Amino acid sequence: MLYIVPTPIGNLEDFTFRGLRILKEVDVILVENYKFSKKLLDFYNIKTQTNRYHIHNEHKIIPYFIKEIKKGKKLALISNAGTPGISDPGFLLIKSCIRSSIPVECLPGSTALIPALVSSGLSINEFTFIGFLPKKKRKIKLENLSKENRTIVLYESPYRLLRTLNDIKYFFGLKRNIVICKEISKFFQETLRGNIEKIILYYENIEKILGEYTIIIEKSF
Repeated sequence: MLYIVPTPIGNLEDFTFRGLRILKEVDVILVENYKFSKKLLDFYNIKTQTNRYHIHNEHKIIPYFIKEIKKGKKLALISNAGTPGISDPGFLLIKSCIRSSIPVECLPGSTALIPALVSSGLSINEFTFIGFLPKKKRKIKLENLSKENRTIVLYESPYRLLRTLNDIKYFFGLKRNIVICKEISKFFQETLRGNIEKIILYYENIEKILGEYTIIIEKSF
């Protein structure tokens, strides 16, 4: 069995009783970054063995984990924060388990996507989730998204935030409102709502942009 266990995206108390139980019961926890995950494991006194699983080693190490599960071991996969597989490593392992007829169970839990959408105040009965914009053909992607008539959700790092906001202004125009949620569930959590120009001006006047961001773009009318 492979368990996909979402972990808190900020406050460590945002963890389910079931997730805690499974991490204590499995034979091995696969972690994206041990130093990062250690904070959570220590907080809940989880002593389970850990192995690293990330984008740089997943192709090489997946066959080993498949063999271990087939021997009868139970594994849990966690990422640094949120749900593995959503803009985090996990897809290849899940796909390999399914191909090998290994049961995969994903627990419900933390993700930045839903809290940002719900708190945005924008129409969310239909939306499209992009995750992080691709590095290549980025402008083509944004041009195509500008024709989308559903609410759009993007993830962005602090290093590319202003560039992305200016690209949104260029391709989407000035009529769309946007909402930016920063550091959801963390101490410096912040939500900004308004016109794209107003949002850009706000971040241009910040000395250093920090944190992780979820951007919600209003659908076209």
